[in-house]
Amino acid sequence: MDDVVRDRFTFSDFRLQSGEVLPEVAIAYCTRGRLAPDGRNAVLVTHGYTSGHQMIEPDGGSSEGAWTTLVGPGAPVDTERNYVVASNMLGSSFGSTNAASIDPRTGRRYGSRFPAITLADIVAAQRRLLEHLGVKHLRAVVGPSFGGFQAFQWGVSFPDFMDGIVPVVSAPQARLNMTADTRARFGRDPNWNGGDYYETGGMAATMIDLRMDTLRRYGMTDEAAIRRAAGQWADIFDANSLLILGHAAEQYDVSGMLDRIRVPVLYVLSRTDVLFPPERAPGVMQALRDAGVEATYFEIDSDKGHLASGADAGKWAPALRDFMRRLGAAA
Repeated sequence: MDDVVRDRFTFSDFRLQSGEVLPEVAIAYCTRGRLAPDGRNAVLVTHGYTSGHQMIEPDGGSSEGAWTTLVGPGAPVDTERNYVVASNMLGSSFGSTNAASIDPRTGRRYGSRFPAITLADIVAAQRRLLEHLGVKHLRAVVGPSFGGFQAFQWGVSFPDFMDGIVPVVSAPQARLNMTADTRARFGRDPNWNGGDYYETGGMAATMIDLRMDTLRRYGMTDEAAIRRAAGQWADIFDANSLLILGHAAEQYDVSGMLDRIRVPVLYVLSRTDVLFPPERAPGVMQALRDAGVEATYFEIDSDKGHLASGADAGKWAPALRDFMRRLGAAA
């Protein structure tokens, strides 16, 4: 039986790379499949910048498109053999601690006072969650876009904790402006109040407009679908999370640490992605090989741009299945 379990894990006194301590952290997550008695059959699926852990749920979805054909019974990430965990990132907006959370030290929302976090902090919080769940070792870390940043970061931060990593439509360094334009746009909203907008009416209209622009950039063209998706997203996603996670991405760069990775890598890009175009593949692959990493490249022949990992999942599913099989994680 492939039951979906949804829950939150809370822990105390989480020290960030900056030295600042979050007194309480909650991480929302879902799981599919069953953990083996030895705790070594887990796969961590990491999500994108503006999506969440629901991307692996049978009725879920995300800005990358639903991953239900990639994760499930008999799928490339087979939930009959693997215990699949998807963790909402620290700082994100689908149930984990973020700027809209209450700071227990003040009884008020963090707002603009939420501390700067890094990709290393995000994966360290995930490691705490996995330990709580009884996971002793990961078969793989798999994720698109910002999830690919996490996959690379896992390989660098905890090189002995997994058998392989699969960064998709991503790279070892973001090279993207994630916050300056967004911050300027927020500043023009009369409700912004420096990020403390929770009592001033919220940021819904600006968030809808911003999301519509983003979905067009990702490759969506149906305007009715874009408006509908943007409205649904803006109802849930906190504006501050865009800046918190965007800042983490701007600081993220593991390109000089690839020699820490000790496991095989399947690196996947989309032919039409303008954020992480295929032109980046030769440099990334050469850097991985120069670092002594066993790396395989696959290009999704898709017109879905940055959304290809989910929207055209079938076009790269065989490559993922083969990689998981080589790791011993699939039949």
